[in-house]
Amino acid sequence: MTAGGSSIPEVRRLLAVLAAGKRAAEIGTAFGLGAEALASTAREVVTVEVDPERAREARVRLEGRTNVELLVGDWAELLPRRGPFELLFMDGAGWKFDLRQAARMLELVAPGGLAVVDDMTPGYGPDPVRDFFFGNPELVAVEILTTPETAALLATRA
Repeated sequence: MTAGGSSIPEVRRLLAVLAAGKRAAEIGTAFGLGAEALASTAREVVTVEVDPERAREARVRLEGRTNVELLVGDWAELLPRRGPFELLFMDGAGWKFDLRQAARMLELVAPGGLAVVDDMTPGYGPDPVRDFFFGNPELVAVEILTTPETAALLATRA
């Protein structure tokens, strides 16, 4: 939906609501809009961006936010030693094409924690991402509309 750019306003509001008081992580900082939304209510945010140029732009946006740690590099190397997290925004890393990565990402979510996936097309029948979340016996998942044309998946550990 955003072609790797930025989270849409509706998703940013959703993130702010879900992150309230939580220790949150984001995979795929991009230009920092999602991290900024998380940081507006979260206790702590750790966000990871693989692209140094995007990370530079995000760092400027997030300057002065003392509850945000922006890391540059591979989430799989950087986040596990900082987890677990109460909220995980799974926004990058191309994991939708390799669901083994999704399983590794979900290991970062604390029991009772929440994972958020955006950039979904609503009403689009079975697909590997939905099958992964809705078919996983360790998760309870729901799909919500963020706009009439976009959806997000929310999942918690059962």
